Amino acid sequence: MTATTTPEQRLQQLGLVLPTVTAPRGNFDAYVLDGNTLYLSGKGSPAREDMATVPKVGREISATEARDHAREVGLHLIATMKAALGDLSRVRRVVKVLGMVNATPDFMQHTEVINGCSDLLVEVFGDAGGHARSAVGVGSLPRGFAVEIEAVVSVKD
Repeated sequence: MTATTTPEQRLQQLGLVLPTVTAPRGNFDAYVLDGNTLYLSGKGSPAREDMATVPKVGREISATEARDHAREVGLHLIATMKAALGDLSRVRRVVKVLGMVNATPDFMQHTEVINGCSDLLVEVFGDAGGHARSAVGVGSLPRGFAVEIEAVVSVKD
């Protein structure tokens, strides 16, 4: 990303369209802007209504498929940033990302899965998309998501 390319222009160059930000399914906010820090609530993928089978990464879903889900979550996080800030150029830096993978106990590619989100953030924000990160495996996630990711973002005035 060149210094003169905005995050919105970069999204367009990548052929990506921001999804609609929907209200959370609980008593919490999709984001909280506190001073110059934007906290993004966890967002999960894949969106599903059928709760019959929980898609465990390493069993029903491969690491590659889960990586695609993490990229999709990254796009939702960017859409939430846009909803919160109005202009993605206000993102000073993505500070921290926490990625959770609904995986089998023997699954060990959590980092590779969450790279789907991390890589997208760097593609869209350049150096400002680089961040500290944790990628962990969990026994379950809400609505049987394969992946859930939350983030903390530093914001320009």
